[in-house]
Amino acid sequence: MTGHIGLIGAGAMGGAIGARLAGVGAPLKVFDLDKEKVAALVSKGAIAAMSAAEAARGARAVILSLNAPRIVRAAVFGPEGVAAGAERGLLIIDMSSIDPAETRALAVEAAERGLRWVDSPLSGGAPKAEIGQLTLMQGGAKADVREAQDILAHVASNQTHMGDVGTGQTTKIVNQVLCGLGFMAVAEATALAEAAGVKVDRIPSALKGGRADSALLQEYMPRFAARDYRRTGRIDNMVKDLDGARELARQTQTSMPLTALAAEIHRLLTAAGLGGEDQAALMEFFSGPSKEKFE
Repeated sequence: MTGHIGLIGAGAMGGAIGARLAGVGAPLKVFDLDKEKVAALVSKGAIAAMSAAEAARGARAVILSLNAPRIVRAAVFGPEGVAAGAERGLLIIDMSSIDPAETRALAVEAAERGLRWVDSPLSGGAPKAEIGQLTLMQGGAKADVREAQDILAHVASNQTHMGDVGTGQTTKIVNQVLCGLGFMAVAEATALAEAAGVKVDRIPSALKGGRADSALLQEYMPRFAARDYRRTGRIDNMVKDLDGARELARQTQTSMPLTALAAEIHRLLTAAGLGGEDQAALMEFFSGPSKEKFE
């Protein structure tokens, strides 16, 4: 299949996805309101687009990596949006993490304009995108998902078709509940180990293969212990995701007290000015925020 890949959104995740695609030689045309982020991908071989419409014009598919349903809607259906430049039949792959109901509504509107939609939220963060090992959960028509999986094969090592449009986003909510609680559990366990005088750097290997083992434990306990706050994600994004889980819980009459607690702890840290920091900054919940650490 000919044509370039359009990328709308070159933030932390979009930038990592774009860098990976450009690095394997995929023809990539990128648009973001932040010109510096676009320039970073251009330096890796991408082509800059002046609008989302331009990025979509002549594309085989357009990937969205954005932060909220209203932003996705504006990027696709707004003035100079994807729909304005797309040819009939264009495949839109939304890798944003947004509400399942909003996703279904966006897909319906896209279909009315002759466009196809696959929701393909991710897990693994920028580090996994950079090495092509993202985990993707996807919703959409079978043929459309298969096509999206071919396009995303260089950025993901695990892609699963969950069902109709919106089921990928629902699965991502489940993922974020597990991650939100998992980050808090590992941070709390790290604080306990430190207070008790255990050598924290030995714990991940000591627990490897046991029931308490996890990717979060292996990656984040050493970072928590070292107060390694380099940014690969954002605390305030977790607030958004956990609030989405709570809204879905309200709609389905599901009790989720632990998710509510995790959301409020993330919200407290965001209110303290740490919303833009990585999950590693959850350790500040145990020691009190110190802004000097983030300057």
